[in-house]
Amino acid sequence: MILVTGATGLVGCHLLFTLLKNNEQVRALYRDGSDLERVKRVFSYYSESSKTLFDAIQWFETDLLDIANLNDSFRDISRVYHCAALISFDPRDKDRLYQTNVIGTTNVVNLCIKHGVEKICYVSSIAALGDALEYDIIDEDIEWDERTISNYAITKHQAEMEVWRGVQEGIPAVIVNPGIIVGPGFWHTGSGTLFKMVARGQKWYPPGGTGFVTIRDVIRSMTGLMDSEIKNERYVLVNQNMTYKEIFSMIAREFDLPVPKKELQLWQLKLLLPLDWIRAKLQNKSRRITRDNIRGISRKKIYEGKKIYRQIDLSYELINEAVFFGCQKYKDEHPEKFIP
Repeated sequence: MILVTGATGLVGCHLLFTLLKNNEQVRALYRDGSDLERVKRVFSYYSESSKTLFDAIQWFETDLLDIANLNDSFRDISRVYHCAALISFDPRDKDRLYQTNVIGTTNVVNLCIKHGVEKICYVSSIAALGDALEYDIIDEDIEWDERTISNYAITKHQAEMEVWRGVQEGIPAVIVNPGIIVGPGFWHTGSGTLFKMVARGQKWYPPGGTGFVTIRDVIRSMTGLMDSEIKNERYVLVNQNMTYKEIFSMIAREFDLPVPKKELQLWQLKLLLPLDWIRAKLQNKSRRITRDNIRGISRKKIYEGKKIYRQIDLSYELINEAVFFGCQKYKDEHPEKFIP
């Protein structure tokens, strides 16, 4: 049986769908309060048998920090996809990031060792690669330097170190480092926020740029690596390096909306920094603008994701195909935003 952590997230629920379509037996971990209905909705994007597939999942409620209960979820497990993570650039979440991303991964790795799991796939991030301080292109071999990196990036890097510790203790592993994942159904996080921002008619776009990859390619890479003899390797998953202007424009055209034409300047972002702090404080909400994400979007980073298709049968899907599909699903779910 296959165990999937973070099963109700973008990667997790798309992975579940693929595994179930391949007739795999799956146990999916979720926390109290997780939105299982969203998993059903994502399944319905791809199949008319979404309920049948969903009902085939063996759901297991637990928390990565609840070791005793988490231990029970590992009974009869042969392979593990560790997709669970906290993504935040809010300085107030520093401890939560460490607990979820590092301690949570430590617990998963330890239980893989204890239960003799055959192989683990860990979903990391391009954030864990670090910045290109002396390099033009960021790939799997870049030297890690945390001096200019966010708390999120540091905890993802530390989580990778826990996976490599597991390798030293006999658990074969593969790590994937996806760029921004373009996929539907999660409109308040990740690339989903880009769809949401463009749909409401935003005229501004951030400076800089980064690497993008489709959810289909992330899942195909993960399952392809796990089904192969490959072990103890990491892979950057980036199909296209794009500026934020380019991705915002691509989404706007699919929505048949005006393309954002004004680039946010760094001085404007820095001016908004204290105002966003006050807003978050008064409304008890997460920060939207921090020094970390200002630094992160201040320049275009170039990633190379060629290693994966040199080793498994993979041809990257075009980003605009995933954007088109995502826009169609967003419009289906929010028709009121597109009334002429």
